[in-house]
Amino acid sequence: MKENYSYPLDFTWSTEEISSVLSFLNLVEKAYEGGVEASMLLDRYAKFKKVIRSKGEERQIDRDFQSASGYSTYQAVKAAQEKQKGVVRLGS
Repeated sequence: MKENYSYPLDFTWSTEEISSVLSFLNLVEKAYEGGVEASMLLDRYAKFKKVIRSKGEERQIDRDFQSASGYSTYQAVKAAQEKQKGVVRLGS
């Protein structure tokens, strides 16, 4: 994990939208740094998708977040979808 990185946010989003995106990204971090419940990650992903509707924008956020933090939102969601229940851990 890189220290002190910034999140890929669009400041034209409402406070609620920013909160949804940050909440999802925080759980992706937890998946890499120790573990997170798959169901919780999928729930936050659903809320994230209400803000980020296009696949292109989602991929761009994933690239930007991975570049800044080293964590992949795509891999975290994929692991949670495969597991469905229990804890997802992606860290080394």
